[in-house]
Amino acid sequence: MENDKEVNQEKELVAGEEGSGSAFMVVEEKSAEKELLIADDTAIEPEDHVLPDYSHLSKKELVELVKELAKAEDFKKSDAILKEIKPLVDEMRAHEKSEAMIKFKNAGGLADDFEYRIDETDHAFEATLKLIRDKRNQFYKSQEEKKSDNLRKKNEILERLRALIDGDDNSNSFHVFKELQQQWKQVGPVPVSNIKTLWANYNALIDRFYDHRSIYFELKELDRKKNLEAKLDICTKAERLSEVTLLKDAVRDLNELHHDFKHIGPVPKEDQETVWQRFKKASDEVYARRDAFVAGLQVELQNNLETKAQLLSEIESFGSFATDRIKDWNQKTQQILELQKNWDAVGAVPRAKAKDLNKKFWTAFKTFFHSKGIFFKKLDEERGNNLKAKQELVKRARELKESEDWSKTSQEMIDLQKKWKEVGPVPEKQREKIYQEFKEACDFFFEHRRGSQEKADQEQDENLKKKEVILEDLLKAAKAGNGSLEALQELQAQFNAIGFVPKQVMASVKSRFSEATSKYIESIGGLNADEKDRINLESQLTNLRNDPQAERKIYQKEQTLRKQITKAENDLAVLRNNLEFFGRSKNAEKLKQEFNGKIEEASQHLIELKKQLKLLKTV
Repeated sequence: MENDKEVNQEKELVAGEEGSGSAFMVVEEKSAEKELLIADDTAIEPEDHVLPDYSHLSKKELVELVKELAKAEDFKKSDAILKEIKPLVDEMRAHEKSEAMIKFKNAGGLADDFEYRIDETDHAFEATLKLIRDKRNQFYKSQEEKKSDNLRKKNEILERLRALIDGDDNSNSFHVFKELQQQWKQVGPVPVSNIKTLWANYNALIDRFYDHRSIYFELKELDRKKNLEAKLDICTKAERLSEVTLLKDAVRDLNELHHDFKHIGPVPKEDQETVWQRFKKASDEVYARRDAFVAGLQVELQNNLETKAQLLSEIESFGSFATDRIKDWNQKTQQILELQKNWDAVGAVPRAKAKDLNKKFWTAFKTFFHSKGIFFKKLDEERGNNLKAKQELVKRARELKESEDWSKTSQEMIDLQKKWKEVGPVPEKQREKIYQEFKEACDFFFEHRRGSQEKADQEQDENLKKKEVILEDLLKAAKAGNGSLEALQELQAQFNAIGFVPKQVMASVKSRFSEATSKYIESIGGLNADEKDRINLESQLTNLRNDPQAERKIYQKEQTLRKQITKAENDLAVLRNNLEFFGRSKNAEKLKQEFNGKIEEASQHLIELKKQLKLLKTV
């Protein structure tokens, strides 16, 4: 009777356990559902979901970023980043190919002959991309292999459970049963297509075990109490999650607790609902925080969207900016960099808008700097040409700097300085250096000339004093009337041997010397007028011969004499022609005498002019 009573009690408990099993299945389904919801919700967190904008990076920087991804093990994140990066690299590569094609055509090539070869950066990108794909494929392949192996292990556990249930009941059966449960829990995930069938078989075998094992009831009750303690401990841990500051960590920990709660066995029937409601309440608090965060995040994302839309409208005006002033470009650059700084400071925006918004912003940004680059490239070319022009001026100034042809070189140096001012600016790093080189050459010449001029001025002052002495000697001898032709020639030779005098008195000294010489010649006794004129002319020619511009002045003197001779010859011919008409005049004889006198005078003047010309040719 006691055995029958115990069997009946166990049947009631088994019936209770069936309900418990059903309740447990409900808990498991709810728990699994919550776990999936958490996984989906955490995916929208900014740290995991909203990726940075990579459109402003160069191709080399993108490749370096991909190389870093090759070291990572989070393939889901890597795939998301690669999805953003690869189109950017493809776009850059297409742009480079297009430019290469244009250059090839401009160089005279045919489009059909064009062959584009990717550079080392592209090779590195392709190789790294292949490495990531190989690692990912290997990883997922190994995961699938592990899942297949886990499926095999769980099927083996199910077979052992069946064997245990179908075998003879003994004192060790429950212990083996608990070990199999523990092994089942420790085995990792299996292929998704087998999960439902496995759990159905597992729970059916668990139920069969409890249905067919009427012994060790106390052990089952003890096991359920232990399960209750374990689930209560999980509830406590879940309740503490409300104190975790970082929501991401709280959600992650809650997922783990749901996993543990699911794999713990049944608890006493009277505690099932209570423990589940406690665990659900703790979970709901985390969900409430998550929902509030998501709601706040949506508001923040919308505000960020409005802010970035305003920044976008501002930066788009920079795309058409153009000027020929460096200062304006620099000012605009500061403004656009400030916009970029503000753009980067704004947080994430809704994912649906992010890509298009970023693309428009960075397109306008790049357009501005592309235009700026073209401007400064042209400016650099102009400054490069200016540098070459100024280098030529420096070269010429250095060639002239030691010249002592002061007049000619001074004028050329001045012309070089004018040209220097007319040439535009040179590259900034060369500006001071090239200017100093030119200035040094010019300063050297003019300092040299100044020193030479000072020395010449001193010599000219001394020469003036020496010539003043000779002038005094000429005037004294002329006044005394004791001069001679030999003495005159000596004084003339001394005067002409003396160098230049100051420019401001040069004409005066020459005039005074000429006057003094004439007075000296007049004072020489024993000479008739023709001899004095001849000596005076010879004196003048001697002075002319010693003049710095003697050749030009002698030529001018010769031309003047030739014109005078021609005029004298014409005048004489006119006088002789007119004399022939006086024969029919009543006063013919008187007029003939008058004209004969004029003809004689003109003839003597012509002879004197020809003598002067003949004498001039001897100079």
